[in-house]
Amino acid sequence: MDVLLSDTRGQRQLKSLILMCVFVGNVAADCPKPEGGENMIPTTDTLLKNDFPDGSDATLECGNGYVKESGSGILTCLSEKWTEPDLVCKKRNCGVPKSQPNMQFHIPNGTLFGDVIQVFCDEGYQISGASYKNCFASGWFGSAQCYVVRCSKPSQVPNGRSSWTSEESPTYKQVINYICNEGYTLSGNDSIMCSKTGEYDSQPPECKGVAIEDKITTKLVTSAPTSTQPVVMLYITETLSSAASSTTPAAHRDAAITASTPAAASTSEQDGNTEITSTNKNNGEPLCSRLKKAKVLVVHFQ
Repeated sequence: MDVLLSDTRGQRQLKSLILMCVFVGNVAADCPKPEGGENMIPTTDTLLKNDFPDGSDATLECGNGYVKESGSGILTCLSEKWTEPDLVCKKRNCGVPKSQPNMQFHIPNGTLFGDVIQVFCDEGYQISGASYKNCFASGWFGSAQCYVVRCSKPSQVPNGRSSWTSEESPTYKQVINYICNEGYTLSGNDSIMCSKTGEYDSQPPECKGVAIEDKITTKLVTSAPTSTQPVVMLYITETLSSAASSTTPAAHRDAAITASTPAAASTSEQDGNTEITSTNKNNGEPLCSRLKKAKVLVVHFQ
């Protein structure tokens, strides 16, 4: 289409075309929304803007888990391009976690954003909670506590007693002592200790009965006028019951009786040479009665 400049109508159309070119040229000069850079993102105010004409500014900030080390973060739109950002961001440092009683940390790589450390307790303590902590943008994530190890209450032993009287359970390295009642002897360790595993280092002891050994020695000696008189040696065994324990076998004790029957011996001589010795508690029982209860093992004539 031919346009005549002399025509008034044509002049108006030409002016309109020039204005459109100027408008299109201004639009083309705008910058796109900034996208940020490594570990950097546009601020909220920058994201709320729709137009970024030539000469306008935008602002960047450090991303999640990073903090500003240097720079302003301001960008400028020049000829449809943003200037290079001067912002420098570094990882957030969570630092060493706050110390807690009987708790320690293993830090293999560091305490920066994204690092993981291990949590463990001193010997004799057990962890409750997370065994690891993660360094997030808000700080360390994962909580734990260390509690002392406890053993079960010590069991009582028959015919004995322990030194533990508390209602609480024993804790790590606490010791429980045992003693036996009178007439019983202790078999095993007289003490046990609560170990780091929550178990005792040994089993409780036992209290066993003790046999009381009663001995009877009965000796009858009579004088004889000559060595030609016969002498009768009787060896007997008497069964005595132990007073200490029903589980202890009956003790067998020997009583030796030496007797001679000389023809010329007088009653006074026999009475004067008769000796009866007994260490048994049954001294009040007549000897004959006791002999009836005895079991004759050997009869030896000399």
